[in-house]
Amino acid sequence: MAEIKDSRADGYTISQLGNWAGVNPETVRYYERVGLMPEPPRTAGGHRVYDGTHLRRLGFIRRSRELGFSLQEVCALLGLVDGGKYTCAEVRDLTLAHLADVRRKIADLKRLERSLKGMAERCTGDRVPDCPIIDVLWKGIAKDRGGRGAGTAAPAE
Repeated sequence: MAEIKDSRADGYTISQLGNWAGVNPETVRYYERVGLMPEPPRTAGGHRVYDGTHLRRLGFIRRSRELGFSLQEVCALLGLVDGGKYTCAEVRDLTLAHLADVRRKIADLKRLERSLKGMAERCTGDRVPDCPIIDVLWKGIAKDRGGRGAGTAAPAE
């Protein structure tokens, strides 16, 4: 259990911490629940009291999330930092693994872009009941599963 402080005079409220770090107070509470942020001391009235180390850590977490690191990856980075025995090579390895994941996502998005562009190019935009985009979307299940679900026959129409 975190220690009890006499007042908040020597620390920050959760709202102040969140404002300075650019996150909302519920995000701070969530990071505490999942173990990314240490539980802060509390006043006798039960209010959390944060200090500069909390602000730095929250800034680290926020910036990591902005760069697309998952919570699991942020936890791994903090685990290296918290142990105090990390090497730059370990941090680099985690970063390169994240970069590979980002590149996979970019490739997926480029494929998605080409598909959407192709669908849109087939559409004349006329006010007719037939639409090539809708046709492609309806055919999606037939293309994805060969016209039937996993191990089942296609349902009758």
